[in-house]
Amino acid sequence: MTNATASHVVTEPKPLELPRAYNAATHFIDRHLAEGRGAKAAYIDVGGTHSYSDLAGRVNRAGNALRGLGLEMENRIAMIMLDTIDFPAVFWGAIKAGIVPIPLNTLLTTKDYGYMLADSRARVLVVSEALLDKVTPILADLPFLKQVVVSGADAHGHVLLSDLTAKAGAHLEPAPTTSDDVAFWLYSSGSTGAPKGAVHLQRDLAATAHFYGDGVLGIREDDLCFSAAKLFFAYGLGNGMTFPLHVGATTILLADRPTPESVMAILKDHQPTLFFGVPTLYGTILADPSNRRETASLRMRACVSAGEALPEDVGKRWQERFGAEILDGLGSTEMLHIFLSNRHGEVRYGTSGKPVPGYAMKIVGDDGREVPQGEMGELVVNGPSAAVAYWNQREKSMATFRGAWTHTGDKYYVDDEGYYRYAGRGDDMLKVGGIWVSPFEVEAALIANEKVLEAAVVGFPDGEGLIKPKAFVVLQSGLNGGEALVEELQAFVKARLAPYKYPRWIEFVETLPKTATGKIQRFKLRTK
Repeated sequence: MTNATASHVVTEPKPLELPRAYNAATHFIDRHLAEGRGAKAAYIDVGGTHSYSDLAGRVNRAGNALRGLGLEMENRIAMIMLDTIDFPAVFWGAIKAGIVPIPLNTLLTTKDYGYMLADSRARVLVVSEALLDKVTPILADLPFLKQVVVSGADAHGHVLLSDLTAKAGAHLEPAPTTSDDVAFWLYSSGSTGAPKGAVHLQRDLAATAHFYGDGVLGIREDDLCFSAAKLFFAYGLGNGMTFPLHVGATTILLADRPTPESVMAILKDHQPTLFFGVPTLYGTILADPSNRRETASLRMRACVSAGEALPEDVGKRWQERFGAEILDGLGSTEMLHIFLSNRHGEVRYGTSGKPVPGYAMKIVGDDGREVPQGEMGELVVNGPSAAVAYWNQREKSMATFRGAWTHTGDKYYVDDEGYYRYAGRGDDMLKVGGIWVSPFEVEAALIANEKVLEAAVVGFPDGEGLIKPKAFVVLQSGLNGGEALVEELQAFVKARLAPYKYPRWIEFVETLPKTATGKIQRFKLRTK
């Protein structure tokens, strides 16, 4: 079975079989030297171009440097690192040495870092110099943390990563791990509360690369990849490391925050073939009419979106203007990457597509039983990349990971064509007049208005205490809100949706609260 368009041929992947004795770094790093890709570019970052041979050497030295700090197999290190060549060097160096890396969000607060460093009991922290000041105030309060290593030019009283790796050996034997050993952790983004450490295995990385990278995306060795989503994010980890390193492709890294301006500059200057973004970024790029195919990448054969559901209007306008489909999909920290996705040549904007090969889906009601096609319920997934648990969170682990099935907390239904349509997070759903309302559906209707840049919808009690939709709207640049615009937007939604779904209140705001990965934190809006 194949999915094909003019430039895409994707073959249905075979079952994935991994040996019991397995270290992921052997496949993603070492294999390329044996297969003759040593001279090929693996990464392009602020410091220049780095070959696969250079990357392998950096990985080995980083692993040896960590061992030189006294770390042993199964010890944990935290990473608060910008997207430069040092990130994959430390991440894969740790895995190759049997040490467990924990990449952390680079946009968090000092308090957040204090929580995660204490929760994980990381013994070493590797931090980019530009981010060191965020953790300095809490270092004395972390009894498990023994060493701070700085990626940059000045260690500020700690130890420089470059000094450690310069002294470390260039040869590193892979640790004797198994495919079921813990390889790394990722903390959930906190869109619904405090983050949780999802524990992933050595096998999980290969599973996502095989089933999504090969089986849906069709990534190739000649691809040039650019992910606006950062490497610390489960989505970005696949886009910028796992998938390109799986096939020997080349990846561009952006250390700075991905603004529309910086992203467009990379698209124009480097001409990537695959671009990975998030709905908010696609929308803000489209908001500037000067952004078009000629100012982006003429080689861009496909784009990908995840993090939040992509509004139908945004997807259609992007493809019309830039000439590349957006493969919108659903993934999660718990499942590591996308497990429900649109396909090349079969995109249905406004949907999350169909199950990725190797993954099974069910939509269940409150009683845990499957609901009939067309009815809404919670999406649960069975797949080979699921985390084994949340660290030190037994009750939450049992609620999410139930046997072979992972409960996503997302409300979905399957349409007549078999496409999965997102309704909202379970705790975001609204019941208006006894009927369930999807906040995402109302948001998508609002975003279709040319005056609206972003929207978030939550439940709000009316004068009688009954819940009704309330919308928080960010307008396009230069526009001001007022009562006349409120009425105009309400009428706009009523013309597109059932009348009971329209927002009874609309509040114009400058920005919406979001996680660093672009997910709207609707729970913060409920208190407004």
